[in-house]
Amino acid sequence: MLLHMDLDTFFVSAHRSRDLSLNNRPVAVGGRSNLKIFEKEKVGIKLYNSNHGAFVNPVFYNAGQNDFERFFVDHRVKGNRRIRGIVVTSSYEARARGVKTGMPLAQALRLCPDMEVLVPDYLLYHDLSHRLHLFLKEQIPQVEQFSIDEFFGDLNGWVGEEEVFAYAAHLKAQIWHRFHLPISIGISSAKWIAKLATKHAKPNGIHMVREEEIPAFIEDVPIQEFPGIGRGFARRLEKHFIRTLGEASRAKELFYSWKKPGRVLYHRIVGDDGEGVSFRNDRKSIGISRTFDPICDKTEVLRRVLILARHIVFLVLRHRVNPTSYYLKINYDNGVRMKQRITQDRLFSEQLCKETFQTLFAACDTFGGCATKISMSVSNFTYQKHATLSLLDFDRDHPSNRLSRSLQHLREKYSLDIVKTGGEL
Repeated sequence: MLLHMDLDTFFVSAHRSRDLSLNNRPVAVGGRSNLKIFEKEKVGIKLYNSNHGAFVNPVFYNAGQNDFERFFVDHRVKGNRRIRGIVVTSSYEARARGVKTGMPLAQALRLCPDMEVLVPDYLLYHDLSHRLHLFLKEQIPQVEQFSIDEFFGDLNGWVGEEEVFAYAAHLKAQIWHRFHLPISIGISSAKWIAKLATKHAKPNGIHMVREEEIPAFIEDVPIQEFPGIGRGFARRLEKHFIRTLGEASRAKELFYSWKKPGRVLYHRIVGDDGEGVSFRNDRKSIGISRTFDPICDKTEVLRRVLILARHIVFLVLRHRVNPTSYYLKINYDNGVRMKQRITQDRLFSEQLCKETFQTLFAACDTFGGCATKISMSVSNFTYQKHATLSLLDFDRDHPSNRLSRSLQHLREKYSLDIVKTGGEL
């Protein structure tokens, strides 16, 4: 049997674990992106990356600060309170009054005026998640960290099926006692059915689906609730009049017509995929994004692209990989999104990375609006795609790579912004 463990309203629960006065009150964690990285002066940016599951993003923070920079503004404008930022997550007490993730904080506070709004503390979240992961590995032989607040555990050969529910209840009580964190647990013989079962366990419960119970369990579940079925796939299924997982389980030929992705998804839905706990922590991509107030100055937008590129360089060299694909997306204030991608089969360096993103920016910068968000990533690492790097560019790429690794040592020792290039200033 497999367990899927999902911490309830994790960010809120993390704050409550060290401040019990927040219990049973409407609480939201919200704010804006950490924009300190765009400062021209040195602010001492460091990387926290101890918690390094495949789906857990590292966090950049300002070294020397006891608390995170306040990413939203709360002040009076002509007698009215002005709040900037969005709801990252909220407690069940706040959700009961209409507060939702992604909602502007100002709107959320109109719905729930007495709601406590907390500044995100990503160091706290990562530290708690990392310590919980270590604890789970002491309790369960095989554990997979799926996200910062989700874990899979394989109990096969460790706990018998008749004892699994009691074991999960004991584990749940231990997590509450040690970390003061509520957690919901789904149990099943199939990995993705266990994850689906967790939704029925929330909040702070346990739900078990035995192998013979899977067909009845999935019969009336809307297809959108299944892990891995997004809006696009759901629309495709709805065109074939498939709206529930039960209907999907009777459409094997349709799923098989969509080749490997369709076959994999079908067997996950019916619970005979045979997938177990994964130990791979390998990342398929490395990315970073930031949202900010509209910027119409193209020079400033490019400067921010180069700063984000430096952060990607730091992560790439930390993970010791060589990406060959580069991706840039810019969101504008009227909803337009410009995207560009390019392949560079060359030895990685900071110079190459920044030059490539500058080229992508020139290709994206064909729209006259004001930018509000930059998203960047690199992928297709050479060890994954077995690519042969360009020999024609090797003579100039090799010295650049050596320089990048030397700069990495300085940034590891002091801070990420100890050395900047001219375009960032």
